[in-house]
Amino acid sequence: MYNLGREERQVGEFAQAVYDLVAQIPRGRVMTYGQVAALCGAPRAARIVGQVAHWGPLELPWQRVVNRHGGLAAGYIKGGREAHRRDLEADGVRVRRDGTIDIEALIWWPPGTAPLQRSLFDGNGADHRD
Repeated sequence: MYNLGREERQVGEFAQAVYDLVAQIPRGRVMTYGQVAALCGAPRAARIVGQVAHWGPLELPWQRVVNRHGGLAAGYIKGGREAHRRDLEADGVRVRRDGTIDIEALIWWPPGTAPLQRSLFDGNGADHRD
């Protein structure tokens, strides 16, 4: 479980699951908001993951969470898309001129999540829950 440190925050079960998962994303890899939501038990809650990220602990690697097209977040808590770009690049992730990353090459799945991966996404990381 991700430890919130000295902060005496009361967080819900879903937010704690998001924190725990985001804390595991390796440097140089990414997950999508929808992917995080699904793995935390709420497959239609991508926007809620965005809110959890916006209000969550700043020390978590939120830069490693992108939209389903590999796009950067305008609402990235540390300063919008430019800060999101800077933090991803510091992680070794190349960000294209259009503000996207190569989601197919960089998407990360925690060990043991292959069945969920097959049910929600195609082999290229594309989200088919529209």
